[in-house]
Order: sequence, then C-alpha cells, then structure tokens
Amino acid sequence: MSAPLPLRNIAIIAHVDHGKTTLVDQLFRQSGTFRDNQRVDERAMDSNDLEKERGITILAKPTSIEWNGYRINIVDTPGHADFGAEVERILSMVDGVILLVDSAEGAMPQTKFVTGKALGLGLKPIVVVNKIDRPDGRANEVLDEVFDLFVGLDANDEQLDFPTLYASGRNGYASEDIDARDGSLEPLFQLIVDHVPAPALEVEAPFSFLATLLDRDNFMGRVLTGRVQSGTIKVNDPIRALDRDGKVVETGRASKLLTFRGLDRVPVEEARAGDIIAIAGMEKATVANTIAAPEVTDPIAAQPIDPPTLAMRFAVNDSPLAGREGDKVTSRLIRDRLMREAETNVAIRVTESADKDSFEVAGRGELQLGVVIETMRREGFELGISRPRVLFQTDEDGNRTEPYETVVIDVDDEFSGTVVEKMQRRKAELTEMRPSGQGKTRITFSAPSRGLIGYHGEFLSDTRGTGIMNRLFEKYGPYKGQIEGRINGVLISNAAGEAVAYALNALEDRGILFVKPQDKLYEGMIIGENAKPDDLEVNPMKSKQLTNFRSSGKDDAIRLTPPKIMTLEQAIAYIDDDEMVEVTPQSIRLRKAILDPHERKKANRKKEAA
Repeated sequence: MSAPLPLRNIAIIAHVDHGKTTLVDQLFRQSGTFRDNQRVDERAMDSNDLEKERGITILAKPTSIEWNGYRINIVDTPGHADFGAEVERILSMVDGVILLVDSAEGAMPQTKFVTGKALGLGLKPIVVVNKIDRPDGRANEVLDEVFDLFVGLDANDEQLDFPTLYASGRNGYASEDIDARDGSLEPLFQLIVDHVPAPALEVEAPFSFLATLLDRDNFMGRVLTGRVQSGTIKVNDPIRALDRDGKVVETGRASKLLTFRGLDRVPVEEARAGDIIAIAGMEKATVANTIAAPEVTDPIAAQPIDPPTLAMRFAVNDSPLAGREGDKVTSRLIRDRLMREAETNVAIRVTESADKDSFEVAGRGELQLGVVIETMRREGFELGISRPRVLFQTDEDGNRTEPYETVVIDVDDEFSGTVVEKMQRRKAELTEMRPSGQGKTRITFSAPSRGLIGYHGEFLSDTRGTGIMNRLFEKYGPYKGQIEGRINGVLISNAAGEAVAYALNALEDRGILFVKPQDKLYEGMIIGENAKPDDLEVNPMKSKQLTNFRSSGKDDAIRLTPPKIMTLEQAIAYIDDDEMVEVTPQSIRLRKAILDPHERKKANRKKEAA
C-alpha cells in the first residue's frame, strides 16, 4: 500500500453570499479535480435544490483535492445563523480556517459568530478579502474591521498575525498584491500548505473518531462523517459508540469506510488519524458520539450546541381541501419524517402533542424551520403550521427570560429613521449607528427574537427592497413585556366554493386580496388583509344579480388588482396566534385555526375572559 499523502484539513468560513462556494469551485478546477471539458453545475457544492434556488449553503459538505503532492480536505460550511449547529461541529474536524470576507460588505455578524467559535478552538485563520474587483470595494478598511473583530474576540498574538490574500473567487485568482486583477489561486494553495498545520494526532493509539455529521443512505443505512482523531481503522474492524458521558450506546463493525475525492464519496479499505471519513455500520450512534475501538473508554470532548430559540406546531392538515394535492397526510407519516429530520439535524427538537395529531418542532430560527417545511412539501406532505413562538426560560431568581438577537442592518440613509422607529416599537435597543459609505448607514440593535417575527417583509417594504438585515442569536435576557403584533385584521371567507371576480372586485375597497378568481376557498380561510384592525367575514363567491335589462357594457370586463402572493416564510411570519398556514405540494393558504365562525367567537370570548 502506497504511503498516504501529507494532509491539510481546512474549513471555509464566510457570511451568506460572500462567495465561498464559488471559490471552492475554482479550487476544484485549478487543482485538476474537474477536467477542463467536464460539465459541472456552477457552484457545484450547493447541490441541494433549495440551496440552488436560494443561493445559500444549508448543508455542510466535506470535499478533497490534491495539489503538489498534498491532500487538502476542505469543508464548505453554512453561512446563515440558523444553520450554526452545522458550523460548530465542522470546526472540530479541521486544523485551520479560511475567513472569506466581501471587499465591500466586510465582516458581518455571522462572520463574528463562526470566527469566535474558530478562534476559541485555537485555529489559526487565513484571511481572504474576496470580490476585490468590486467597484465599491474598500479592502483596506475591511482588513482593519477584521483585525478589530479578532481583537474583540480575544484572539491570541499568533492568531492576530494572520496572513492575507486579495482574491476574486469568480475569476479564479488570489494575490498578496491588493491591486492584482488576474492570475491563479496558486498563492492560496501554497498558503494553505505552509500556514495550516498537519493534523497532530496519534497514529499508533487505538482508533477513535468523533461523529460530526449524520446522514442516511438507502443502501448503507446511517452514515457518520467526521475526522479520525487517533489510530487506524480497516473495514469490518469491531467498533463501539460512546456518548458524551462515556456510556456505551452500541457496538458493531465498520461495514463500510468512505473518503472524499472531489465531490464524490469513494470506498476505502483503511483510514488513519487525520483523515476525514464516513463510517457505515452503526444503527443508533449519532452526532457528538465517539466511535472507537472496543478498548477505548474515554469519549472525545464534543462541542455543546446552542439551544433552539423558536418553535412551531406542525399539525395534520384538517382543512376541507386536505388530501387533494399531497399524498402524505397522516400524523404517522408526519411523525416518522420529523423524527428522521431530528435524527440527522441535531439543531432541531421534536415533541409530540398529547392528542398525537400535532408536533412541536423547535429550531434556531424561521429560515431553518422554513427549509424543513419546504423540503417536506416537496416530498408530498400536507401540513398545518402555526405562528412561530419563542422559547422562554427562567433565570436563577425565577424571572422569565427570552432570546435576544444582534441585528445588523445596512440601509440607505433616507430610510434609517423609519427602521430605527419600527425596531424600537418592537422593543429593540439601538447599540450602534454609523455611516458605512456610499450613502448607506449601518445600524446595530439588540432585539428580542419575539419582536422580529414577521418584521422582514415590512422591513423590505420600508426600505424599497434595498435594505440588508442580518440576525444572530445573542443571549437570553429579561422578558420585554407585550410587543405589538400585526396592526390589520383579515378578510375571512364565510362560505366554500370558487372565488368569483364580481365579488372580489367589490371586496378590493376593503383591503388587500390574497386570492384570484377561480381559486378554491373554504369557510374560515383567510382571503385578504382588512384595511381596519378587526377581522371581517366576507362572501367572495357572490355573483351579480341577473336582470332583464341589458348592461351598457361598462362593468362587463372587471379589472382586478393582482393579489398579494406570499412565500412560505412570508406566510408563516404574517399569521397571528389564532391562525395557521396550510402547506401542500401545490399551495400555501392562510386560514383561521378554528374554521367554524361560532366556535371561533366562543374561543375569543374565553380568551378575553381569561
């Protein structure tokens, strides 16, 4: 067997849309991982459909390239705060990090979150200022911001003495020269090899491995990915799984070993300390478990994972239109699917309700839970989703506490006043406000998560779509009391059938409509937003009375304003506590949780009395 190549394990950290996946694509090409004539999707590592549509990385993925006799294992990590659990676990697999920052946007809140975790683990960063060819780039200022960020995160002297490269991932070059506008990524490859230490692990000790990612394969069953911390392992070697307290979870054999070559997982006969591999053969072992030789008794220390801060109720779809568009509608199928999700996504917690017809799903944020719902509807599920609610805690003195987020907003100067006013109405505290150049202002708030539910759509309207908002879990802090919710009431259908243009035309004066003619409706379904604060029951199926008099023609062609069509995230953020979103593979409908108007009034009276 030939001697293994010297190893370098590195993670790429960046904020959403700072170009890390594009940079990895270019590393593939320039190392020869892709042939010149090979057809590869742009941003090849974002292979999940939702990732391609949203332009973000959701799943952490290891990959591997060979360059000048070295094997470089690279992990492309999620940049969005809701997928932070992935990032924390990934960092325990690597010996160095590339911190990628946009030459115009600079260090963003998520950069702070992940970089803090990396520095805390003692990893030495390489800073790459990307998109150096942007006309609004400000590379020198961005570099100063990164240095200040490191100081604020208590980086040690060695970490503060970081090497820097200026790059364009899209155009495939990196250089120490800030004015370079062509070249290759050779300087980046060389810097990884020179600056990132080889894994300092014991090859002669018994085999041990920390499971950091978990997925399921139809043929191999549960597949655990992580880095071999010590020793060597061969196919069919006996292994056992230990939890964080050292208790044996299960024993078994390594039925298959896989390693990463480019974008593929390929089987190997043996792996040794430092290798990033996937192991099949265990039925119960999960993330943060230590997989080791039978003689190992001490587990590897695993990173604790920040707690979920938000929960939604996933219920069986009980609307009159249930079962017409999806083929997975029973509570048993929903339960099995959610349990599978919680098994591979450790940032999610699923609790079954007493009536067995609904499940509380807790996670890091609206985007993370929205991705779960979107994935399920594409698989044929029908669901009823409640308004998100934050998870409260209690401090040592028995006082109620709630999750807070750091919110960083980049907005045109003219809209900053509106944003500050709206955020303060949602109980946010302004912590910093400064000009960021190009007629923009950067505003930082500390805000209770409760106040941010449903604000993003309003924020985009207030800033004419030009504002950028970034949120990051900060802490659990004092309960802020009542926060104002949606100001307007809704228009509720009082009958079932198909919407009629004549009726909708008459309702346009009442508010904003969410439906169009011929849409199927039912009693209790929300068809629009009322211009006034109260809910209003209306008849969207009312037809024009026929008479013996001929029409003059002026009302023959009814022209309706196009309805407001909401995305899944917008719908979830819009609804109130007594409302739900009906999600099917083809439709997103808003409805009252209690469809019967008499039962709804009874419930409201009880609530007011309480």
